[in-house]
Amino acid sequence: MLISVVRGGRRGCCCSFAMIMLAIILATVAWTLWANTSLSVTELTVSSDRLPENFSGYTIAHITDLHNARFGKDNEKLLKKLAQLSPDAIMVTGDLIDGSDTGVALPFLTSALEISPVYYVTGNHERTAHGYETLESRLIYAGVNVLRNAHAVLEREGQFVTVSGIDDPAFFEGERDRKDAKYRDKIKELSESTVGYGILLAHRPEYFDDYAANGFDLTLSGHTHGGQFRLPFIGGVVAPDQGLFPKYDSGLFEKGKNAMVVSRGLGNSIIPIRFNNRPEIVIITLEKA
Repeated sequence: MLISVVRGGRRGCCCSFAMIMLAIILATVAWTLWANTSLSVTELTVSSDRLPENFSGYTIAHITDLHNARFGKDNEKLLKKLAQLSPDAIMVTGDLIDGSDTGVALPFLTSALEISPVYYVTGNHERTAHGYETLESRLIYAGVNVLRNAHAVLEREGQFVTVSGIDDPAFFEGERDRKDAKYRDKIKELSESTVGYGILLAHRPEYFDDYAANGFDLTLSGHTHGGQFRLPFIGGVVAPDQGLFPKYDSGLFEKGKNAMVVSRGLGNSIIPIRFNNRPEIVIITLEKA
C-alpha cells in the first residue's frame, strides 16, 4: 500500500509539471502573437549645440519597415496613434512594402499626410518590388517628400534644418564592394551639400561610421527589425547585414556629436514573427544643447 501511494504521487507530480509547462507554452505563444500586433511607442531626446534655437522641441515620428503590415483596418490603429502623438514631421526609412503588393503603403502614407509632412527614403525591398516606380510616382503626387539622394529643407521662424535621404545600397549598380563604394560616395556628396544641422534618412544602420564621419548630426535608420528576437540584457539576436548579436539593433547610438536612431520597425519579412520585440514607433524630440 505504501509503495502504491508513492507511485501515485509521482504520477501526480509528473502530470502537474506537464500541465504547468503546457500552460507556460500556451501563455508564451499567446503573448508573442499579441506582441506582434501591439504597437509600442519609444520616446527619445537628441541634443545638439548645432541645432537652431527655433527647432528645440521639434518632434519627429520615425517609422520604418512596415512590410505591408496592417494594424487595424486600413492601418487605422497606427494612424490613430500617430495622430495622438501629433509629431511635427513623420520620417520613414524604407521597406514600406514586401513583394509586389503596394496596396498597404500608398493609403497609409497618404493618410499620414493629414497628420504631418512625410519624408521617405527607400529600403532594400523597394529595389526588388515590381510596381515600385508606380508607387513612388503616386506618393510624390500625393505630397510625400520622396528623398532619393536628395534634400528637403525644414523651416521654423526663419531658421532651417536640412533633411537628406539616400537610396538603399541595393539601388546602386555593381557587385557588393562596388555598391558600397558608390553608397559611400553618395553619403559624402549629400553631406557636402548639406547646410546647417543635418538629418539623414538612411535605411541601413551598419554604415554609421560613414554617416558620422561625413558630419550628419542625426541619422534615422531601420532594417534590423530590432534583431528580430530580443533577449533580456543582450538585445537583438540577428539582423540583416550585421549577423548575430548586431551592434546597431535598436535605440540611440552616438559617436562624438553625431547621433543615430535605429527603430525596431513595424512589420516582418523573411522571418514572419518577432519575440520580445513589439512593433515600434519612435518619437524623437530635438533639443538645443
